[in-house]
Amino acid sequence: MSTHSEDHIYVVGAGHAGGELAFALRQQGYAGPLTIIGEEGHLPYQRPPLSKAFLKGECETPSLYLRQQAAYDKANIGLLLSRRVERLDRAGKKLIFDDGREVTYSKLALATGGRARRMTINDAARAERTRNFHYLRNIDDVLAIRSRFEAGQRLVIVGGGYIGLEVAASAIARDLNVTVLEALPRVLARVTAPQMSAFYEQIHRNAGVDVRTNVEVIGLDFDAEGDAVTAVHCTGGVVIPADAVVVGIGLLPNTELAQAAGLDVDNGIVVNEHAATSDPDIVAAGDCTNHPSVFCGRRIRLESVPNAVEQARVAAAYLAGKPRTYDSVPWFWSDQYDLKLQMTGLSQGYDQFVLRGSMQNKSFAAFYLKEGRLIACDAVNRAQEFMIAKRMVAACKPFDPVALADETVPLKTLAPPLQAAAPPA
Repeated sequence: MSTHSEDHIYVVGAGHAGGELAFALRQQGYAGPLTIIGEEGHLPYQRPPLSKAFLKGECETPSLYLRQQAAYDKANIGLLLSRRVERLDRAGKKLIFDDGREVTYSKLALATGGRARRMTINDAARAERTRNFHYLRNIDDVLAIRSRFEAGQRLVIVGGGYIGLEVAASAIARDLNVTVLEALPRVLARVTAPQMSAFYEQIHRNAGVDVRTNVEVIGLDFDAEGDAVTAVHCTGGVVIPADAVVVGIGLLPNTELAQAAGLDVDNGIVVNEHAATSDPDIVAAGDCTNHPSVFCGRRIRLESVPNAVEQARVAAAYLAGKPRTYDSVPWFWSDQYDLKLQMTGLSQGYDQFVLRGSMQNKSFAAFYLKEGRLIACDAVNRAQEFMIAKRMVAACKPFDPVALADETVPLKTLAPPLQAAAPPA
């Protein structure tokens, strides 16, 4: 059965990008039929708390929702939840669901996000069928993990990136015995400097986490019924007993729908500076996209809430006939124990590391320079300096490393002036 509308915008994906995109369309003046399609049964929700407050049981599902149902009703935004789009027919401008039903769109937004990267060892498929082996990507994943959080339980975390370390901190707060296994020589190796890695490794060890680097998982043991993983086998003959296993080894963009429909895909759905895909009637936003970055001077794919939100707004402006350029500087955050880490820019390729403040006192900003130009900053428990650093990184200019390190020099005196708001037309 097919339903038809001359003017109906559908948003495929009910995450941060999808939810923001729909409301941004209304704010841009689009008054026609508008529907969000989501595979999960939940309203669009925040993902960052999943590995933090939600995992610790400090909040429940409704508090994660970006907006409550009444907001969608008021904005006349439809929701098709627990529905999966099987195929995109660009020629007929149709979305075909997995149950065979179809809808016709005038314009389309893809906010399909990503999925957890799976382990590839021989035992992985078997482990995924057990009750105590988990990936962490959505609410249901976390509810399953949270049910294993009992004091004294042995939790093995595969992956020493931000997700793995946030899960470790949350588990320590619930009095679990935690082991983190990282295949690379240091945690956070892909995203930060060795000094930052050493700082966070020590923080976790001091909290009681058994952090092991240069360790690769090669196999798993199961109980007699095959219903639970009981141990993790690592290189070097190391065997680690486990009551639960959480795997956090990265994310893969959900591009299959776009690729099968013939859209350009290259480590994400390829979009231009206006968030438009290779089909002018289709936009894309969020973790699933590969976009041109003015800041980086190349195409990138970002996994971050700020990127999802801002790119969704740019995509909505394009669909509303008011195109604008996406030129935001990347920024991210991570909460672990009493540490608020805020990051701006991308540090890859830096050639100078400048520390302002004290790692020992857990209050500092780490600046990354490349050929004298400031390209990134990691700020720990320095929210005010982080806000200033965002302006400095966005300026794409050189800064004196001596002044950056000198706390007697107020950071705001180094930053470019705030731009005054444009006068009303």
